[in-house]
Amino acid sequence: MMNYVMLKEVCAINMGQSPDSDSYNENGEGVPFFQGNADFGERYPVTRKWCTAPTKMAAAEDILISVRAPIGAMNYATEECCIGRGLAALTPNKTKVSPEFIFWLLKGKNEELNNKGTGSTFKAIGRKVLEETLVPDIDLEAQIECSKILEKVYSIIQNRKQELQKLDELVKARFIELFGDPKYNKSNLVKIGEIGVLTSGGTPSRAKVEYFEGDIRWYSAGELNSLYLPDSVEHISETALQQSAAKLFYKGTLMIGMYDTAAFKMGILTEDSSSNQACANLNPKQGYNIVWLYYLFDIMKPIFLQERRGVRQKNLSLSKIKEFEVPFAPFELQEQFAAFVEQTAKSKIAVQNALEKAQLLFDSLMQEYFG
Repeated sequence: MMNYVMLKEVCAINMGQSPDSDSYNENGEGVPFFQGNADFGERYPVTRKWCTAPTKMAAAEDILISVRAPIGAMNYATEECCIGRGLAALTPNKTKVSPEFIFWLLKGKNEELNNKGTGSTFKAIGRKVLEETLVPDIDLEAQIECSKILEKVYSIIQNRKQELQKLDELVKARFIELFGDPKYNKSNLVKIGEIGVLTSGGTPSRAKVEYFEGDIRWYSAGELNSLYLPDSVEHISETALQQSAAKLFYKGTLMIGMYDTAAFKMGILTEDSSSNQACANLNPKQGYNIVWLYYLFDIMKPIFLQERRGVRQKNLSLSKIKEFEVPFAPFELQEQFAAFVEQTAKSKIAVQNALEKAQLLFDSLMQEYFG
C-alpha cells in the first residue's frame, strides 16, 4: 500500500501577492514580474514586465504554479522574480523530494486542483489546497527514475507535435510556391459567392426531443477543427430536416464558421451532414477543388477576420462572406496541390498514430506513478 505525505512537508509554499501597480514597467527595471498563466511558456516564463517594488519573490528553479483560473499551469523560474496573486512558488526540499517529481505530480493532479477551486467569477485555490496535496512517499532515487521516464516520453510527444506542425507548414509553403501569397494577389479575383452555392444551416427546436435522436451529423462552428471533419458531437433526425430550418449538405461541402472566435474555422464534410446557423456551407461548382479552397481561405483568414462586426461578439454574415474576393488559379494546379496535400496527409496519419501511442503511454505512467 502506497504511503503519502503532504506537499507542505516536502516543499516551501510561497503564495504570490501583487505589488503596487506604480512599480510595474516594461523597461527592464527591477526584477521580472509574473502575474499568472499568461506569462508562461512551454516550460519557462516569458518576461514581459518588471517590478521595482516586489512584495513576494520566487527563487531560481522554484516551481511556479497558477492558483487562479486556469488553475494548475506550471513553469520553472529561471531567475529570482516577483510573483503576483495568480501564482504560487514551490521550493522543493531536495533532501526529501525531486523537483521534477513534484512537477509531474502536480501535472497529474491538474483536474483535482481545478475541482477544488472556488469563486463565482474566477476559480482559485488557496494555500491550504496546495499544502494538503498528497505526494507519494517513495525514496528519492525512485522519484528521480520516474521523472526521467516521464520526461523522455513527454519529449517524444512534443517532438511528434512539432512534426505535425512542420507538415502543416510544408503544405502552406507548397501553396505559396505554386500560387504566390493570395493575401497580396490582386489579379484574377472572384467573389466567394461566385465560386458555388453558399448556404447557412439551421437549428431544430430543442423542445422536440425526437429531432436530436437521429444519426445525421449536425455540426456547430466550434467543431470545425480539421481538414476533414470527424463525427459531430450531436446528430439530428430525418424529421428534423423536414420540419425545421436545418438543411442537408452533401459530402465534400466546405463548412465555414461565421461567429466570434469560430469565424473561418473550417472543415470538409466526409458524409452528408447538417449544421447550425453559425456555419456557412460552400458547395463549389466545377473548376474548383475543395481542398485547394480550404487552404486558400485558411491563408486569407487574417484578412477575412478584419471584416467581423459586432459589439459583444464580432461575427461575419453570409452576405459578407459571399462578397469576399479571392484569386482564381487554373484547375490543373489546384489538383496538383490537392494531390500534394493527400500525400502529406499519409505522413501526418503515421505521425498522429505515433503521437497517440506516446500519449497513451504517458497517461498510463502518470496513473501508475501518481494514481
